[in-house]
Amino acid sequence: MSASDRVVGAGKTPRTRGFLALAAAVTAWGVGWPVNRAILYHLSPLTGVAVRSAIAAAALFAIARWQRRLALPSREDLPVLLSICLLHMVGYAVLVSIGLLFVSVGRSVVLAYTTPLWVTPGAAIFLGERLIARRAAGVALGLSGIAVMFNPLAFDWHDREALIGNGTLLLAAFLWAASILHIRAHRWRAAPFDLIPWEMALAALLLGVTALAVDGWPRVEWTPSLIGLLLYSALPGSALAFWGAAVAAQNLPAVMTSLGLLAAPVVGIIASDAMLGETPTPTLIAAIALIIGGIAFGAVSPRPIAAQAGLQ
Repeated sequence: MSASDRVVGAGKTPRTRGFLALAAAVTAWGVGWPVNRAILYHLSPLTGVAVRSAIAAAALFAIARWQRRLALPSREDLPVLLSICLLHMVGYAVLVSIGLLFVSVGRSVVLAYTTPLWVTPGAAIFLGERLIARRAAGVALGLSGIAVMFNPLAFDWHDREALIGNGTLLLAAFLWAASILHIRAHRWRAAPFDLIPWEMALAALLLGVTALAVDGWPRVEWTPSLIGLLLYSALPGSALAFWGAAVAAQNLPAVMTSLGLLAAPVVGIIASDAMLGETPTPTLIAAIALIIGGIAFGAVSPRPIAAQAGLQ
């Protein structure tokens, strides 16, 4: 029996293990959004992401060693390791954290999860993938949801902080999309999950050095509440979620995994309402229905790209 089987339940079928792991990943990532917002009351975006990444890296190495999957990355996988680290685990994570300073959790998670909308045209332009009618229609539907969010009746185009926050979140989605495109084009030597501990460790190192250079040593009161928030963000919210997404990708069809992970923003909106009192507006509900509906409608992927990229 593998370590994965012991975690999600011995004797269960692969399909059941996949669903349990997928549910764990979706819940962990969704709840992580209001948790990460709460961390910003105590730590700067850079420092908060650096601490979270360091704890998550240690946990991921422990999981990899326990599953006997800890090995040095091959030279062939180094380019994709670096791109996932820099584009997703550093760039995406920091930009999302900055966006959360200015934008509500619900709106932030919706904008961050527009990533698949940018992957579709990017794959057609850079990878030569055929843009079939169904995918094009899905992108159009999703873009209509973004238009709803930014219509002048629902968004103040003269609010500088709102522009900065929303802009950084959309830029984060673009970086994540670029990472996914590299993942899709790369010829893998190791399994994608086997590289995640190394990616997270490198991200923690880069973020830690940058945070010390920009913010200095954090002067903060390390209360039990803050420690608990950081531990949740790093362990269930990062390490467990990455592992769960990988297990789901191994045991479920690719499209089912990708569509299942789209429940994370819904969980995030519900969690932000319960934890922070951020009740979603009718505009936000309409937008997320259009965006997720468009992504789901156009989801025709032969590989579990979303899971490999670390959807969060």
